[in-house]
Amino acid sequence: MYDLIIRNGTIVSLEGGIKRGKNIDLNIKKNYDIGIKNKKITKVGKIEQNAKFEIDANGRIVLPAFIDPHTHSLFGGNRVNEFEMRIKGKSYMEIKESGGGIMDTVKKTRSLSETELYNNLQNNLIDMEKWGVCTVECKSGYGLEKNTELKMLKVFKKAISKGFSIVPTFLGAHDIPPEKQKDDYIREILEIIPYISENNLAQFCDVFCEDGFFSKNESKKILIECKKNKLMCKIHADEIKSSGGAELAGEIGCISADHLIHPSKEGIELMAKAGTIAVLLPGTSFYLGSDKPPIKQFRDKGIPIAIGSDFNPGSSPLKYLPIAGSIGAIHYRLTPEEVIAGITINAAYASKLGDKKGSIEEGKDADIVITKYKDFREIPYWIGENPVSTLIKGGEIYG
Repeated sequence: MYDLIIRNGTIVSLEGGIKRGKNIDLNIKKNYDIGIKNKKITKVGKIEQNAKFEIDANGRIVLPAFIDPHTHSLFGGNRVNEFEMRIKGKSYMEIKESGGGIMDTVKKTRSLSETELYNNLQNNLIDMEKWGVCTVECKSGYGLEKNTELKMLKVFKKAISKGFSIVPTFLGAHDIPPEKQKDDYIREILEIIPYISENNLAQFCDVFCEDGFFSKNESKKILIECKKNKLMCKIHADEIKSSGGAELAGEIGCISADHLIHPSKEGIELMAKAGTIAVLLPGTSFYLGSDKPPIKQFRDKGIPIAIGSDFNPGSSPLKYLPIAGSIGAIHYRLTPEEVIAGITINAAYASKLGDKKGSIEEGKDADIVITKYKDFREIPYWIGENPVSTLIKGGEIYG
């Protein structure tokens, strides 16, 4: 007997692996059932048997739960003062140089206890789940010194033990703390990477490769050390200007390169050859009023596109991934199919979870969203409306 059966759904299965290009086949199956047992999808098709619990989707869109592949969801305080400064015309770098930006959040995050940090993270993750996001990539990077960085990673580990699906990422190279010389801080980062790996505190390492933060060569040094210690690599690449991030992503084989507003032509070529996924953050460029990434070049080169919220208190105070998807459609002109793939299967591959999550296929985790809609295009169309009617996480009904 199945634990749960979802009946009569319009299943957006996204089976068949990672999706590329503008004309994506979402593999839609009408009037299908989904059988779930032991937290896994065990059948997709017509099911004659009964189950302990059944839900009639009544023809509505049923698709894999959303995956956010890029967030900074653990932090202290807010940066509402910078919100006003930005409206009055201050740039990202002007705010940073005046003492704001990342370092403002670092001060507030360092002051919090582990319990306070966990409560902040838990509240954010619960809010995200209500919008269908069952798996969240979470970065450190608001400590910028050993003790707080490790404390943040330990909070991620605690959240995982409490049942949250988190992909933990070490982002010690987020900025340079003012109390240290850059070379000294890079040495500190390199020294704690083996400890992070040995204690299974992160799956990924990330670097903010950008002029004014970490150069291409500095970023390469850090990411190579991570690879030596069996941490997978991501990179904040070319957000403010072309800084060599996309090239580096391709050269060392990063799983993803994120932001990518100003990648070089060479960087795009190298990413395509390496199979690096472009994680786009439309909420951030919209919020900052910055340029748009070269979507057509990504499509033409077959670079897969994933979409993240970049949830953080400074440049994207946006928790809800479906809204980021809507902004991607309107601001970047991504197709509805690209948006859906970007927040499901491609996001799963960007988080190295493509074998477990991101599509409705037998054997995968039973993380499923039953939406309010009968047309998948309504998900990005209704801006700011929560698309979730019922969320199933690990085979259990959440709402």
